[in-house]
Amino acid sequence: RDIGVTGVQTCALPICLCAALPSAAQTNATAKVSAKKKPAKKSKKKVRAPRVRHYPPPRVSVKVRTASLQRVALQLDERPDPVIDRPGTLVPFFERLYRLSTGDSPAVHILHFGDSHTASDDWTGVLRDLFQSRFGNAGAGFSLAGIPFKGYRRFDVRGGASKAWDPAGLRTGEGDGLFGLGGVSISTERAGQTIYLDADCASVELDYLQQPGGGRVALSDNGATVQEASTEGPFAAGFLEYATTPGRHRFEVRTLEPAPVRLFGWVTENPKGITYESVGINGAEAALIQRWDEAMHAAYLKRRDPALIVLAYGTNEASDSKWSEAGYLETFSTILQRLRRAVPAASILVLGPPDRFLRVKGRWRPFEGVDRIVAAQQEACRQNRCAYWNTRARMGAEGSMVNWVMAGLAQGDYAHFTSQGYQRLASVLFQDIMRLYESYLKVRPELASQATDEQTSQDH
Repeated sequence: RDIGVTGVQTCALPICLCAALPSAAQTNATAKVSAKKKPAKKSKKKVRAPRVRHYPPPRVSVKVRTASLQRVALQLDERPDPVIDRPGTLVPFFERLYRLSTGDSPAVHILHFGDSHTASDDWTGVLRDLFQSRFGNAGAGFSLAGIPFKGYRRFDVRGGASKAWDPAGLRTGEGDGLFGLGGVSISTERAGQTIYLDADCASVELDYLQQPGGGRVALSDNGATVQEASTEGPFAAGFLEYATTPGRHRFEVRTLEPAPVRLFGWVTENPKGITYESVGINGAEAALIQRWDEAMHAAYLKRRDPALIVLAYGTNEASDSKWSEAGYLETFSTILQRLRRAVPAASILVLGPPDRFLRVKGRWRPFEGVDRIVAAQQEACRQNRCAYWNTRARMGAEGSMVNWVMAGLAQGDYAHFTSQGYQRLASVLFQDIMRLYESYLKVRPELASQATDEQTSQDH
């Protein structure tokens, strides 16, 4: 089962496809004539989409909803101690925020990778608004090219594409691993295919695969062609940059010849402020990152130079029967180490999976796998010096999802939240991070003085 952005559980079932039978109208004469003809081409089998089971939210009275809202509010007010495990690992991120606020740093980038909780942009969109309201809006940063899968969206930009683009990567990671920053690519070999993006920015970058025999593309800004480029060359990360005037723009990329072109995404930015770049894939598990070509992924990570990397996985792993605590701990640690190698100066914050229920024989029961996922993630963060925010504990511990559903803050699948629920989670997470940031600002003068003294003693 995979958790989709629409808040439903999707079960992939074997599909039996039957060969077409001859109709009753066929005659023996027709059969004799057809024997002399060339065999007909086999028609392509149509694979139906997996059946989706919808669980509508329960109907509750105003009294029950009000009481549930009050219980959720009380749970959120009871902050655990510590709110974030190993807060000291966020110091490099806090220092970048401080330099941004004093004008010493032009922009700060946050990359948020995750599953459907991230792909819908409900959670990350609110975090983006909160960070940018305080520290300035540096634009959307990285976003995927086109609409590579149903349910992908960003609230800060709007994009689309013509029909002849083939996506690769996605939740299975199938392909050669050359998927760019977000683990997803779209490809075509036809001329005249387009993608577009509406964004408010002062510069744009197109990320693509440089490859042998790669085709030429043209970039237009508000209808006027401004650049042309070839994607041909040895396999490598490719970039097409263009500086424009600040404001609202529609960018479009068009393929100019029948040759392979593979695109990864856009980067739209303003000179100062903060970007909160959400890169989520429906149904994804953390192990998916291991299927992305490490060298190429590292190249794009270094180019983005994130001050903070956020990882939000665990919902789908909890229902995966193939995983074990030891195996997951090793996998998650490997992923954290891989990110450290690529951008060692970045802080890493892991968001644990939220509380979740599973429907068993018509009844909703707490999902036990979440506990083991949380324990493995916490240990991996301890071993690799990463911060950890226990989403399940922060929303009220095991069983708390019932209150969120009854309050209208979570969906009827007892796994995803409503837009209002994601807003609550985002506000609480932002407040928890900012409290730590304010504490850092109070001790920063002392830390700076100590660093100066140490440097002076080393010089002498």
